[in-house]
Amino acid sequence: MSKKTPSGSTQAVVLDLGAVIATVADDDPRVLLVNAEDTDSRPRLPSGPFDPDSDRTMEEGLRRWIAEQTGLTVGFVEQLYTFGDRFRDPDNRAGGPRSISVGYVALIRQSAAKRPAGSDWFDWYRLFPWEDWRHGRPALLDEILKPKIGSWIDGAEDAKAKRARRGRSDIAFGFSDVGWDADRVLERYELLYEAGLVAETVTDGRIKTGQGQSDAHAWTGLPLHQDHRRILATALGRLRGKIRYRPVIFEVMPIAFTLLQLQRAVEALAGAPLHKQNFRRLVAAEGLVEPTGRVSSETGGRPAELFRFRPDVVRERPAPGVRMPRGRRAK
Repeated sequence: MSKKTPSGSTQAVVLDLGAVIATVADDDPRVLLVNAEDTDSRPRLPSGPFDPDSDRTMEEGLRRWIAEQTGLTVGFVEQLYTFGDRFRDPDNRAGGPRSISVGYVALIRQSAAKRPAGSDWFDWYRLFPWEDWRHGRPALLDEILKPKIGSWIDGAEDAKAKRARRGRSDIAFGFSDVGWDADRVLERYELLYEAGLVAETVTDGRIKTGQGQSDAHAWTGLPLHQDHRRILATALGRLRGKIRYRPVIFEVMPIAFTLLQLQRAVEALAGAPLHKQNFRRLVAAEGLVEPTGRVSSETGGRPAELFRFRPDVVRERPAPGVRMPRGRRAK
């Protein structure tokens, strides 16, 4: 594929399909990353070029790439966004083709989350450590990020730019009375990237090693290939919003589960603790689950009742998601 540039020359364009394959395992959100195979040592999302001659749809091409690279068959798949910023691939800066990626999020059940050859499941919060509030406000925010972001604000070229940076920071990170909005995952990552506080800023050639605030990179998570962490941030923000109005959480649950397992899975994706009793009352009142008539003996105490998703709720309610009453982490 190619396009005409303003100067009249032809620039090659490469279209690929990338997948954020997510699940919840051992009470943590996991994403499948493919080990690096080239000079870029950073892990990457499963991806591959779109073949217009063989793939009837982009989603069909995506599923094919997932199967070829991981051996997994995914259920729920949803398109996220098209990522096409110039120089998102460093080879483009050196005169190579411009890379455009259509990102998707795919969910897989815990029981099917095997480890494919050449891939590994990573805890989501290894990549976004500031997003995990399940045990309280992360110390990273106040000890590292807030002062570093403050330095970035002070380094703005004029008062107007300084006000704009401060406004963005207050909204994205809840540094003002606005408070923390868990869905703003992408806004937070993009601000950290612009401020030079994530390793991709150096590896993508935006700043040189030793410039800016690169000493914070050891604290701000695992860097990924190209802009794949940006794609991942988009997926996490999308899922956090979606679990409140669509029953997507059940795409990562086993067929039968306890209510505590369900709560832990919601907490894992939301990055926040939930009030145990209120959560159970809301799940029951909204008809999301039904008892299986069986119990689990794997809880370590008194056997717990097993439930399953009740699919009729999709026809009964326009927005059958999981409401999230905040509270202390359930014991």
